[in-house]
Amino acid sequence: MTESAADPLTAKLPAGFDVLADDVALATEVAEALTQVEEDLLGSLASADELVNASARYLAQAGGKRVRPLLTVLTSMLGDGVDDRVRRVAAVMEMTHLATLYHDDVMDSAPVRRGAPAAHQVWGNSVAILTGDLILARASRLMSELGVQASEIQAQTFERLVMGQLHETVGPQEGEDAYAHYLRVIGDKTGSLVAAASRLGAHFGGCSAETIAMLASYGEAVGVAFQLADDVIDLTADPESSGKTPGTDLREGVATLPVLLLRQQAQNADSVQEQQEAARLLAMIDADLSSDEALAQAVAAVVAHPVTEQSWQVAHSWAERAKDAIAELPESTVKSALLSFADAVVEREG
Repeated sequence: MTESAADPLTAKLPAGFDVLADDVALATEVAEALTQVEEDLLGSLASADELVNASARYLAQAGGKRVRPLLTVLTSMLGDGVDDRVRRVAAVMEMTHLATLYHDDVMDSAPVRRGAPAAHQVWGNSVAILTGDLILARASRLMSELGVQASEIQAQTFERLVMGQLHETVGPQEGEDAYAHYLRVIGDKTGSLVAAASRLGAHFGGCSAETIAMLASYGEAVGVAFQLADDVIDLTADPESSGKTPGTDLREGVATLPVLLLRQQAQNADSVQEQQEAARLLAMIDADLSSDEALAQAVAAVVAHPVTEQSWQVAHSWAERAKDAIAELPESTVKSALLSFADAVVEREG
């Protein structure tokens, strides 16, 4: 590894992609492509209307890991590499992601996004929702210029995003397994767009149909692994380093993986003692957690329970599924980066 050349090229990449530094030429190409994608992204969000310009560029300018554009760029390199179409798709993937954040923050009444006040806190709910709609409209227009198949993939992905949010909002139907329902929700809400980013990069990179299918499966699984890890990190993250209060999901009554596993154990554990312990913890979780003391006690109890480790195991199993999906790809720096990223999403602490 050439330290002087590698560090600046990979310093801003998400965890797991540092292996790109082993190939300086590739890392340089990735960095240059992402710089252009960022310019295209901000340009596509710009408007002569002052309000639209400020609101549409607000979250993009606040930062973000740019995981989806990075995956689009990288997967194209398994074929012919980056061109104008790949860069456009990469920008569209991030635009789609940003649009969902505007909508999600309104629905969740989230006060902060990326370290800044959420858009609805600045301009109100209506402007935030309409801004998300506008970004999606522009993303769709850009994708339409790349052909019918690209537009179809974009439309299918957006439908899954909406369905995931809808199913999360209404919850499991009567008789529906809550665990299966949750995996379906996060597959739609998170996995679908990561899958589309990986698939479209390979598609416009000229990869074979088999490779495109592998990468779509990889993206879906790594997206699910990422969200499952987030469920555990919500409980275990260090508040000083993460800036987040542990147990926010518990306080808001969000049905995350550890809680779902607890509910399963309260009904189906092998022993009465395990069922009773799970029921006791559920009583703590379902109680009033508005005070910091009550929340801290609930978090500590869940973290100490085996469901937290079991949740990590489930997240790791999805990361392994992502790695298995691309096992047949020829060895390359790009493949190594994708494998490393799958590990990184379940090994982070915040």
